Amino acid sequence: MLASAILILVMGFFAGELARRLGAPPLIGMIGIGMIMGKEFGNLISPEVLGAADDLRLVAVMIILMKAGLGLDRSKLAQQGTVALRLGFFPASIEALVVAIASMFLFNFDFMTGLLLGCVVGAESPAVIVPGMLRLKSLGWGVTKGIPDAILTGSALSDVLLLLVFSLLLNFLGSGSTEAINLGFISLSSLQILPFQVILEIVLGLVAGFLGARLLVFVLVKQTWTRNVVQDIIIAASLGLFLVIFSNTFPYYSGYLAVMAMGFFLIEFDAPLARLIRNSFDVLWIVAEIVLFVIMGATIQLQVLGDVLLPGLLLIVIGLVIGRGIGWYLSTLGSNWNRQEKLFLLPGNMAKATVQAAIGALPLAAGIEGGEIILAIAALSILVTAPLGAWSTQVFAPKLLERGEVDPTKVAVKGHPVLLAAVDPSPLSTSVLLKAADLARRSHGQIIVLYVDNVGDEPGRLQLEKQAHQLLADIRFEFMVLSGLVPETIVKTAASRGVTDVVIGTKSMNGKKMMVNSVSQAVLEMSTIPVITV
Repeated sequence: MLASAILILVMGFFAGELARRLGAPPLIGMIGIGMIMGKEFGNLISPEVLGAADDLRLVAVMIILMKAGLGLDRSKLAQQGTVALRLGFFPASIEALVVAIASMFLFNFDFMTGLLLGCVVGAESPAVIVPGMLRLKSLGWGVTKGIPDAILTGSALSDVLLLLVFSLLLNFLGSGSTEAINLGFISLSSLQILPFQVILEIVLGLVAGFLGARLLVFVLVKQTWTRNVVQDIIIAASLGLFLVIFSNTFPYYSGYLAVMAMGFFLIEFDAPLARLIRNSFDVLWIVAEIVLFVIMGATIQLQVLGDVLLPGLLLIVIGLVIGRGIGWYLSTLGSNWNRQEKLFLLPGNMAKATVQAAIGALPLAAGIEGGEIILAIAALSILVTAPLGAWSTQVFAPKLLERGEVDPTKVAVKGHPVLLAAVDPSPLSTSVLLKAADLARRSHGQIIVLYVDNVGDEPGRLQLEKQAHQLLADIRFEFMVLSGLVPETIVKTAASRGVTDVVIGTKSMNGKKMMVNSVSQAVLEMSTIPVITV
């Protein structure tokens, strides 16, 4: 198991990076290497790891849903009115109905079995859609009208609905009957109480998320039970995983919705804590993403795809174009979305992966006739829509959406600062380097040490370089020697290298500050980049 875990992480990472460098989404490389290492080809992953695939997938989905909740914007959702709610109902449910009808002609299914297939195919993938929408939010695409937020919320609600219908149909087709519930004066079948189940799961899911957020604030902020970020994330992740797992024991609320709601309410209750947890969950997702998609690729059964390849592709296209097309039209009717923004729903809201991987094999395991076809089409929908949806979201967002101002409170901060430390052979250079080092260590930044030498002072250059190596030994830094007018060279270098801050020294004498020297004064006046004087 340990060897398999190392293989999954290492091979998944490099396959994802290779796909990224070729211009494709990393998940394509991860799914591909998973297929190569799975039973179909290399058989390099231990049966114990594959047997734990459901649990590993559950952890990954919890992480991505928590990230989704922490990235939602209440003001943008309120601005959209009912669009997010309609996106949670119309596209997935109409696609499921269209797939059910089409499967009756393509595979000779009865309507109930076709609807079971529709629930599998119609569910949306949080593992693909959530990272894509959060990336758009961090770049500002569609944020003015809250388009990524509406898609995130609608995706979570639609999965709640289809998973409920799927479980009901699975029980009905497996047992051949529906269990009636007697309320004394009226008897309702499982089909008749389905709308009440959906409402109950959504309401209780929101309540569970609300209470979970309150508990996190109480434990981590008010009572300060934890002492560092690692302990904070252990508590937050454990609570999120508990909410998902406990829904199996208490199946009256949606665990997935509860996790997403917990992240959403946490922003409202304690924004600094939400930012801290958001950044930490970004780190967790780096590992979870590799495990999720490599395992997904390893569990796809390619041999069952051959007989249903062409009719399966036709079914998926019909469901997306006709079913989701009608659903998207109804969802955005009367909204302030323009034609291009509505068209973006095709790439932005089409991906299938996580839910299909989780439930695609259940009909076959339950002995339902046509279960092998359902499994094959579930795998086919993953192979077609997951890479295509992830790729097309990145490609078409700049073409179809307007770029707005990014709300820094709703996204994780990416990248590290780059500091330029301007030095010369004077005692003050030690203070400049120490200040730059302190800032870099606090922010995991990098330093460019710049010495503008117009006189060829080789001993001075060697002394400065030696001093930089001593004081910046644990920091990534670059030592540069240039010639030219000192202020202009500093400012131009800072601009061309994408520096975030310039650190420069001022003169002092007998412990009392004199006026800022001419070089520092000139840099302060010329630079559009923040300047820190020491």
